[in-house]
Amino acid sequence: MHTVDTIGLNCPLPVIKAEKALSEMASGDTLVLLASDPLAAIDIPNMCNKAGHKLLKQDQADNVWQFEIEKG
Repeated sequence: MHTVDTIGLNCPLPVIKAEKALSEMASGDTLVLLASDPLAAIDIPNMCNKAGHKLLKQDQADNVWQFEIEKG
């Protein structure tokens, strides 16, 4: 499992960093992305749908979003 922390970064950086990390991973690997930008709640699921990745989990606690993404 890989983790990318984008807390404090605004759109589009969480998506860009997630795409970069996913591009370096094998199909079926899992990425955990942490983000504080509220737009990530919209942007990350959209990125997954467009790129063929599976969004396994999306949670929010203390103004931090946590996404678990399985690379497609």
